Amino acid sequence: MSTQGAGHGDALPPDPRNDWAALGPAERDAAYNNNAAAADSAAWIEKRNRDSVAYRAAHAQYLDLAYAGAERTAFDLFPAANPNAPCLVFIHGGYWQRNSRELFACFAEGPAAAGWSVAIPGYTLAPQTTVGGIVAEIGQALDWLAAHGAQYGIAGPLVIAGWSAGAQLAALHLAHARVAAGLAISGVYDLAPLRDTNLNAALNLSDEDIAAFSPLRRPAIQKPLVISFGSNELPTLVHDAWRFYASRNREGAPGKILPVAGADHFSILRELQQPDGKLVRAAAALLHGQ
Repeated sequence: MSTQGAGHGDALPPDPRNDWAALGPAERDAAYNNNAAAADSAAWIEKRNRDSVAYRAAHAQYLDLAYAGAERTAFDLFPAANPNAPCLVFIHGGYWQRNSRELFACFAEGPAAAGWSVAIPGYTLAPQTTVGGIVAEIGQALDWLAAHGAQYGIAGPLVIAGWSAGAQLAALHLAHARVAAGLAISGVYDLAPLRDTNLNAALNLSDEDIAAFSPLRRPAIQKPLVISFGSNELPTLVHDAWRFYASRNREGAPGKILPVAGADHFSILRELQQPDGKLVRAAAALLHGQ
């Protein structure tokens, strides 16, 4: 791939996957290790977890609502005062094998301040299920929200969003009938290289998984999608974002790419937590054709 992003004047960092066969196991693992790449990741994670405990305690009306039968298949819902307000469906990350919805409640704060509802689904983690199993669960979650959301004050258009692994899940479910648009943040859009890293011990990716669940290997979904990433993210994620944007652009799919200058994999989410954050504004613009 060129070292220039499509329509982007700044040189991108070298993509380690260009020499993937020459890299050893530790180098391949490092190419996807977001926690190690961000020097202050532990502080951001601690703040996120603390803020989420506080947000859930202050907005405890509709927590832990089961959408399917597994332990983690539940929603936390934060409805707006207006039941017809748009709803951001936010899917957490953790390479499909870490974290939980409870740890991401604080990122409802920015959209809620803008008058939106927010719905945060959980899902079963690998290796208890496969990536395909997780994709299916998110589909069940969206079906449940479409059928039952109005009972909880959520009847407006759905904008699906996700961070890290959640961005891949959001991108795949952009096609859902009730989803109007999407916001993919700091995602991995080609699963193939992950099979050569320590992440695959839990994921156990097959050729079929890679073909079916890599957004970069699927036809573009013709709905608006903003693809965002931090300029200080791992090169693998920066290149995936630009490649995904370029691929969708070639197929005429609507949407924009949104680099966030100075942000890393963790600090980028403050743009969702703050009422005037770039990601909050990007979500709002999706429903206004901007």
